[in-house]
Amino acid sequence: MAPLIPVSGIIVSTFEWIIVLLLGAVGLSALARRIKVPYPTFLAIGGALIAFVPSSPSWTLEPDLALALFVAPVLLDAAFDTSLRDLRNNWVPVSTLVVAAVGLTTAGVAFVAHRLMPDMPWAAAVALGAIVAPPDAAAAVAILSQVKLPHRMVKVLEGESLLNDASALLIYRIAVGAVAAEHLTWSQVAPTMALALVGSVVAGLLAGRIIPLLMERVREAPSAIIVQFATTFMVWIGAEHLGLSGILTIVVYAMTMARSAGLRMPARLRVPSYAVWETMVFVLNVLAFMLIGMQMRPIWTRLDADVRWEYCVAAAWILLTVVLVRLLWVTFYRTILRMLVAQGFYHPKDPRAVASPKGGLIISWCGMRGLVTLATAFALPENFPYRDFIVFIAFAVVLGSLVIQGLTLRPLILAFGLKDDDPVGTEVAHARAVAYRAALDAIESDPSEEAEILRLEYRAILMQAESDPRGGIANGELPADPLRRRAIEAARKSIIALRATEVIGDDAFHRIEEELDRAELSAGG
Repeated sequence: MAPLIPVSGIIVSTFEWIIVLLLGAVGLSALARRIKVPYPTFLAIGGALIAFVPSSPSWTLEPDLALALFVAPVLLDAAFDTSLRDLRNNWVPVSTLVVAAVGLTTAGVAFVAHRLMPDMPWAAAVALGAIVAPPDAAAAVAILSQVKLPHRMVKVLEGESLLNDASALLIYRIAVGAVAAEHLTWSQVAPTMALALVGSVVAGLLAGRIIPLLMERVREAPSAIIVQFATTFMVWIGAEHLGLSGILTIVVYAMTMARSAGLRMPARLRVPSYAVWETMVFVLNVLAFMLIGMQMRPIWTRLDADVRWEYCVAAAWILLTVVLVRLLWVTFYRTILRMLVAQGFYHPKDPRAVASPKGGLIISWCGMRGLVTLATAFALPENFPYRDFIVFIAFAVVLGSLVIQGLTLRPLILAFGLKDDDPVGTEVAHARAVAYRAALDAIESDPSEEAEILRLEYRAILMQAESDPRGGIANGELPADPLRRRAIEAARKSIIALRATEVIGDDAFHRIEEELDRAELSAGG
């Protein structure tokens, strides 16, 4: 039975607290969508409030479990949808943000932290820098989905948020290892680091090719989804046991698997699995922010007033460092790139490869921290020097960046008037036209009445494609979809009436309902 926690004379079980927190998170997420701010902003505020709620639960999590539980599934979900082509086309800005920006942020934060806390070991200060260095994908994507930024800028930010976790976590592990070993030299670290990087890529490639072959045998949706999550954790745990980078292995594994998933996974498995993964990513974000809020309360109560003020001042300085380092690096990168182009040393294929001043500022401002920062702070060993200080600073940086940058990013984008030329829409239109031409060719020789009905619809789509100046169909809705939805709605009402009058039973009703659901989904419902 769940332990009971007294709150204002009411006995509230842990299970009931979970329900309350999840419903509260859903409400905060709905409010965030309504006022068009990233939902992690409100989750961070909610986590901060939990720290000050009297008699709220105090749950703990094993440090070794934090990274696998929170980072592995969230990272796989993001990497699965990443375009390898776009990542390759934007490798220069992505790699500089992943390597240089993360490295400089880590160094800057370590320097500031050590100046503020002179007794703090340098390795612990570097670990703090690595914890707060990587921006979070979820917060930026939540904003970017509401506005139309140039496509290339979005791909740079998505690629950065996917790969910077790997570089930051590599520095983090070296720093934590240095604290444990006390004397760790570069000559000892470099070979291990190189082996881990190469080994992680190889392991991810092998797992991405072998595991889907085994998953093909699982045809039931519930079992397939469980296997997807289980194999994700197995890949992460296996990489960690081998001394590899769990993050890099998961990224390569997901991107390799995604290349063949379109053929290997049928629609009846893909649709429910996507819905479950989206839900799980949301739940993991909720749990991370709630747990870090619960971790903050004992830290806060152990501090006297003077130390609390000292920690808050340190948090403000480190948040300022995080923001300024990214801003200065992006400005420096833009300036150098423009000089190279002007001098004729660099000839980008796309003139838009060099961001405008407004574009550079937006990229600088998309530096909200989130789940990975919280998870790596969780993962610090209990006896790690200055652990309370590091956890406090990590949460303060996440909260500050999500509130300050998260609430101002959308107004800033709208004020700059940056527009998207919608290359994806053009590609979708062209691909849809090609796909339906192939579909028409496949049934062209079929003499059946059903084939003739399909041919009429496909020809109508192709006629619409030929009249489109971009060579495709811009709108995702097919010509007959509105009629289909109207007909399906009438059919649904009729079977509801049959069940209400007990002409048919529930078994028959649910079977027909499932058929209508599939038809409605195919009609864009």
